[in-house]
This record gives sequence, C-alpha cells and structure tokens, in this order.
Amino acid sequence: MAKKSRKTGSRPASKAVSRKPRTRATNRPDADAAPSAVVERIARALETIAAGMSSTASGSDNQAVLAQADAFIWHPDGRLAPVPRVSRVDLGLLKGIDRMRDILIENTERFAKSLPANNALLWGARGMGKSSLVKAAHADVNAQVGGRLKLIEIHREDIESLPALMDILRASDFRFIVFCDDLSFDGNDASYKSLKAVLEGGIEGRPDNVILYATSNRRHLLAREMIENERSTAINPGEAVEEKVSLSDRFGLWLGFHRCSQDEYLAMVRGYCAHFDIGIDDAELEREALEWSTTRGSRSGRVAWQFTQELAGRRGVKLTAR
Repeated sequence: MAKKSRKTGSRPASKAVSRKPRTRATNRPDADAAPSAVVERIARALETIAAGMSSTASGSDNQAVLAQADAFIWHPDGRLAPVPRVSRVDLGLLKGIDRMRDILIENTERFAKSLPANNALLWGARGMGKSSLVKAAHADVNAQVGGRLKLIEIHREDIESLPALMDILRASDFRFIVFCDDLSFDGNDASYKSLKAVLEGGIEGRPDNVILYATSNRRHLLAREMIENERSTAINPGEAVEEKVSLSDRFGLWLGFHRCSQDEYLAMVRGYCAHFDIGIDDAELEREALEWSTTRGSRSGRVAWQFTQELAGRRGVKLTAR
C-alpha cells in the first residue's frame, strides 16, 4: 500500500512540472515584444544623434572650405561649392554705367572695412552689366582687403534656404557678399518672405559680416497686376500691393540701369577691341557694330560683347587680355 500511495503522489508533481513550461511558452511572445520596442527606440535615437553629428560636421567643413576660394555657390543641402575661376570682366570694361559703378564700389568698400553699408538692388534694362558690375566690384574691393571679402551666389529657387546660409556665415571671420542674379517672384510665390526676414524684420536679422546684392529686371521684384488694385476685396485695397512692394524697400540702395545710347554702345565695342587687341579700322568697326545691333533689335553691353566675340572669331583673335 505504501508503494502504491507513493506512485499516486508522484503523478501530481509530474503534472505540475509539465504545466510550467506551457505557461512560459504562451507568455514568450509578449516578452519578446518588449525588447523589440526598446531596440526600435534605440535605433531612432542613434539616427537622431547621427543626423546631428552630420550637421555639425557639415558646418565645420564649410568653415574650412571658406578659406579655399574667393567665390562660392550655395547649395540648399548645406554645401558651399568653391568656384576656382569666376566668369567676370574687368571693371574698366564696363562703359555707360559710371555713376552706378562708383556708388556700388563705394558701398562695397565701406562694407569690406566693417563700416555701415546697404543691401543693393540693381534693376533695369537687360544686358546692361548689372551682374557683371557686382562680380567686378567684388574682385576690385577684394584685392584691396587682401582676400577677406567672399562672394557667394545663391540661386533664385534656393531663396528659402537663405536663413541656413546666414547661420553658417555668421560664425565666420570673413565678410560676405551674398549675390542673387535675376531675382524676381511670381504673384503666388511666397518664398520671398524668407528674403524679407533676412533683409530686415527677423529676430536675428542679417549678420554684420553679410551684405546682399541682387539684380532684377523689375524694380519691385514682384509683378503688380491691376487686379490687385481694381478687384481687391480687402478693407484697404492697397494692402496687397504694399505687402509685395515692401520687399524691394528693404534694399537700402537702388541702382537703375537704362538702355544705352548709340555712342555708349560704340564706346563699349571700342573698349573691348582695345582690351583684347583686335585690330580693325574704326570706320569699319562702327559700321559692323551698328549693323549687328540692328539685327539684334537692341543696344546693350551684352550685345556689344556678343559682337566682340563674333569679330574676334572671324579675325582669329583669342579673347585673352594683353
């Protein structure tokens, strides 16, 4: 009887042992889920840290790059690309814009010497040397200050990334001209608000070591349609116009470029031919230059340069200054 009772008592024990693994097995998926969530959180945290380290490295890389060249192209991904050789013409070759040239040079010199200076908007007729003047003024003044003045071009479509560029330049010891060529905005384009905040009005504002130069065919940068005046439903019909005109008002210096006269056009052509040593009789040069401008339907510095290229090509002269 004793043996029989011992066998009977052992059965419950074996059943109890067999139940415990089953209970653990049903709970195992929940136990695995918790480590999975932890791993996911850790992965997200590591990605955030890596992104921050990448951003810091990019900023430090840009500071090192700034010492490598005098001119750069800004890319909205946070990269400054050096320009080894800037496409520019000598300041002395820019004819018919003497007054605008002197004003911009003086403004740039003051800025390079850490004196108060204004942002500049160069507006007016196409092909009259607006962009050429900005690049030539930079080269002339930069030579005076020993290469401490940098030129950075930002494309029109990248204006929204302008605050990020300001953050990079603010920490530098150099001084910068941020240049935007052919700047204009359509009626429904709101990216101009980023430019307004940088020019004036933002909390941080424009860094002391940065000045903005822009060129445009429009004086007010944004199109002003009659519908804004005639069919505006606002309480004050002028509010919509004021909002858009206020952008150009934030450029302290306005330089207007107008179509050149025939004498100014011929002076440009003669200046180019003398600079590049293109030998031609003056009467023949005048006749061909006027014929060229007539076929183009306009007279401007761009047309004068295109004629010079045509003339030099026909006469086998390379456009290399003496």
